[in-house]
Amino acid sequence: MANPLVELQRLGQSPWHDNISRGLLTSGKLKKMVADGDITGLTSNPTIFQRAIAASNDYDAALRGLALAGHSTLEIYEALAIADIQAAADLLRPVYERTAGDDGYVSLEVSPDLAHDTQGTIDAARRLFGAIGRPNVMIKVPATPAGLPAITQLIADGVNINVTLIFSEQVYAQVADAYIAGLEQRLAAGLPLDNVRSVASVFVSRIDTAVDALLQERLAASDDPATRARIAALLGKAAIANSKIAYRRFQEIFGAPRFQALRAQGAHAQRPLWASTSTKNPAYRDVIYVEELIGPDTVNTMPPATIDAFADHGRVRQTLTE
Repeated sequence: MANPLVELQRLGQSPWHDNISRGLLTSGKLKKMVADGDITGLTSNPTIFQRAIAASNDYDAALRGLALAGHSTLEIYEALAIADIQAAADLLRPVYERTAGDDGYVSLEVSPDLAHDTQGTIDAARRLFGAIGRPNVMIKVPATPAGLPAITQLIADGVNINVTLIFSEQVYAQVADAYIAGLEQRLAAGLPLDNVRSVASVFVSRIDTAVDALLQERLAASDDPATRARIAALLGKAAIANSKIAYRRFQEIFGAPRFQALRAQGAHAQRPLWASTSTKNPAYRDVIYVEELIGPDTVNTMPPATIDAFADHGRVRQTLTE
């Protein structure tokens, strides 16, 4: 039986693992997932690290040593996180080499405290990218108004960026523009374009969580069977529709002459990444946010349970343009 995770890759989508922990790295589990071809990248965030550090003893010795040395809480967190990101990047390096830099990335997020601080974000991203010292690392920057100019500057600097927390088509288009503007600055400075990569993380299931709550309110307020049927038919549809609209914008923006001129100089498109793809509503299929968002030049980052479920019973066909 074909592995659905490998079949995804044949249709041009990269399955990434949305989790990291010291145990995942030292147990050999991540290494096996990479070797088996189940995943081609990995994402993290501060919440994932908080759970990893709090839920095990794997970090205790290093944490104690850093604390006794007088380091701040942020310095301790970054030291622990950077070590894990370096190890994960090394395990994914064969994918990076095999795909000539198109895949095999690991992401680390700048502090959420910097979400509204452009220069602070730029400084932190440069520092983290340099401290990790791996070519297959992306620094996560939020798609806030302050984050957008930081993205342009960091791309111009040659820092790989995972733009996170995108929820709308409008913000997605602003993110793509920020990325392209950074490439244009690199080109104007005579710098190479082929060694910079970026993804744009569009959040999925959280859209349905928000919209379904509004629809349920309308269902509760209506006694008309026809109206109730129309409302009920919309449940669980907004997130997938929103992602497909973003994908259509991706095709338009990166197929247009502005980017094609950069592609001719070696630039790579900023791939949409589907984030928050675990199913929150038990009434929906547990792999709905994978099965319904399959298409070329995309990434789907899945938590462990979703990866396991999709490997077990995922159905693979190109669905993004349906």
